[in-house]
Amino acid sequence: MDANAPRLELLTRRLAECPPEFLAEPRLGDSAQSQGVHVHAVITDLMDDLGGPPLSPVQAAKFQASGRKALEKRNRLRLALIASWLCHDGYFRAKPVHAPAILVFLSDVLPPLAKLTAADLFITDQDRREELVRALVAHLGLTPRGESPAQAADRLKALSTVERARLVRETQKQEAHARKLREAMKRKAARQAAAKVQRE
Repeated sequence: MDANAPRLELLTRRLAECPPEFLAEPRLGDSAQSQGVHVHAVITDLMDDLGGPPLSPVQAAKFQASGRKALEKRNRLRLALIASWLCHDGYFRAKPVHAPAILVFLSDVLPPLAKLTAADLFITDQDRREELVRALVAHLGLTPRGESPAQAADRLKALSTVERARLVRETQKQEAHARKLREAMKRKAARQAAAKVQRE
């Protein structure tokens, strides 16, 4: 057993104990009246604590929401706050080599999750907590303590809302294709029947 591997139970417990500050509403919009947490500032602080480089303007922009579509980014920003609490765990702070990958996780891996699941569920729902932790651990190329890489991959796949959504889309696509084939066969049969009647 790798003593340096992350312990899932500790990380999922950390998520369950996420403090109110990380559950607050993110700042939406850039007007003087806009209120809420500056998510890019939280991520900047996280990177500093992890020993990573400061955010570039382009990277910081991924954690801001302005313009007409600001409200659409609300859940993604809320999930980024929750995940930043998770990533601030002592396990990751002791391994600054992970800082760049954690930034990619927050900016690029989380958005598909945020499109499918309300951010609060990653705190309140046991499976969603485990999914978020496993997604992070897998993204960092780590294997949870007590598991083989294959076991970890299978468990994440079973929990993954993104994978589930992909399977649903694939099934719907296959069903639509099968429906088109059935309709085409019916039309062909109808044409053949009509031709037979004409011949007779």
